[in-house]
Amino acid sequence: MATLREVRRRISGIRSTQKITKAMKMVAAAKLRRAQTAVVAARPYARSLQQLLRHLLAHSDTAGLDLAVERPVSALAVVVVTGDRGLCGAFNANVLKATAQHLESTYPGWLAAGKVSVIAVGRRGYDMLVRRKYTIAEKFLGMFQHLTFSEAQRIARLLVEGYRAGRFDRVEIVYNEFKSIAQQRLVVEQFLPVASREETTPAGHQGRGDDIYEPTRERILESLLPRHLNFHIWRVLLESNAAEQGARMAAMDNATENARELIEHLQLQYNKARQASITKDLLEMVSGAEALRESR
Repeated sequence: MATLREVRRRISGIRSTQKITKAMKMVAAAKLRRAQTAVVAARPYARSLQQLLRHLLAHSDTAGLDLAVERPVSALAVVVVTGDRGLCGAFNANVLKATAQHLESTYPGWLAAGKVSVIAVGRRGYDMLVRRKYTIAEKFLGMFQHLTFSEAQRIARLLVEGYRAGRFDRVEIVYNEFKSIAQQRLVVEQFLPVASREETTPAGHQGRGDDIYEPTRERILESLLPRHLNFHIWRVLLESNAAEQGARMAAMDNATENARELIEHLQLQYNKARQASITKDLLEMVSGAEALRESR
């Protein structure tokens, strides 16, 4: 059985850990508020831009738009978005697990032939992907400490240049979409070529092919495509950042609660051991006094 000193030392260590996890929870909560505000503000613009773009693509001649034309796929690029830090539960591991399952089930031949290039966004994902021996085409580390739109533009530029140069014929993104503090949704979506499947227009009604545009649809598409791709990456980064902070807040809350329960258990163990020690001392005193009395 552990001595009283050992139990006291364990209780002290767990209390110190509990203070750290509680402080990290508060920091994550503050960051989550800012991240959630940013992603909620970005979603309506991203949705409207995507709907308008798909409507234009569905009713335009896209022969001259290489970013929107499907072509035979011989190489694939996958953008894997994780966090730069741990202590956020299964947030990073879930992205890597979803990536591995998606590639092994959808592109097993390309994966075996080395025709799948991975762009790692986030240090945790990069480290795990290197250990699993994936081909890392590019990495973006430490960007979530000071997330800026220029970083999203840099990633989008890399993907567009690689697609146009023929280094890959399709680009997909795997990331966590923010739903709530306790819930993230894993998303695997196509980034390039831009999908032309029409949904609804920003006004909410079905788009028509006889709308009049000034200038031409093609000129508008040429202007909208870069904006859409840049903002798409920006929204993905915002979603992942908010989801990460929510996951970290929930993980630190669970850790703080587990520490509290463990302290209670150890405190009970300490009290029992202390009571047994006091009882033993009393018995020894009584026995000694009785022996002295009998010896007289």
